[in-house]
Amino acid sequence: MKNPIIAALDVPSAEQALKLAEQIAPAVGAFKIGKELFVAAGPDIVQRVRATGANVFLDLKFHDIPNTVARAVAAAARLDVQMLTIHTSGGGEMMQAAEKSAQDTAKSLGRPAPLVLGVTVLTSSNQETLAEIGCEPNVGRQVERLAVLAVKSGLRGLVCSPLEIADLREILPAEIQLVTPGIRTGAEKADDQKRTLTPREAMAAGASWLVIGRPIYAAENPRAAAENILATLY
Repeated sequence: MKNPIIAALDVPSAEQALKLAEQIAPAVGAFKIGKELFVAAGPDIVQRVRATGANVFLDLKFHDIPNTVARAVAAAARLDVQMLTIHTSGGGEMMQAAEKSAQDTAKSLGRPAPLVLGVTVLTSSNQETLAEIGCEPNVGRQVERLAVLAVKSGLRGLVCSPLEIADLREILPAEIQLVTPGIRTGAEKADDQKRTLTPREAMAAGASWLVIGRPIYAAENPRAAAENILATLY
């Protein structure tokens, strides 16, 4: 079975990221490169992590006019990332443009297309957050609405809270990949994640991939932390 752990390289420098990646690579299935690291280290960090043979999940959450997002997705595909994120709230036309760009660019390069993942509702959000920005203050319904739109728009995967996985599995095609942040083991201090599950609970609910950050990179021994989490899954 594949290793479903995507370890978040949420550190401020390329040197720290590469050191962490080298340390935990045998215990994880991929690495997430997010905004902090990408802004600090640039596209070069993607190439350096890919050069180790590791899969890369580029988590920049593109959200703009369709043409701009399509061009950004093409640039990411040329970096040879395996997954990338866009905001589903950008609408159907934007999502269609993103998926088409991923497919067309990958085909021109002779590579598999990266998995374009639609972000529904951020795991730091709750009903108060939705009400504050003028949305219906029901997280579950908002997630389902955006998820259905994403699939209709041609996306093959979604990012969602662990608490929405089971409900989404009831309404989405089985082949849709669900990538789940908000994973906590229960040993961490409280933080800004409001909708969380343990790794085992999330997999049991139907997650395809688990994005795990602080429980690994903030651990005293990140390699041991990753191995311990993996051991709980099987």
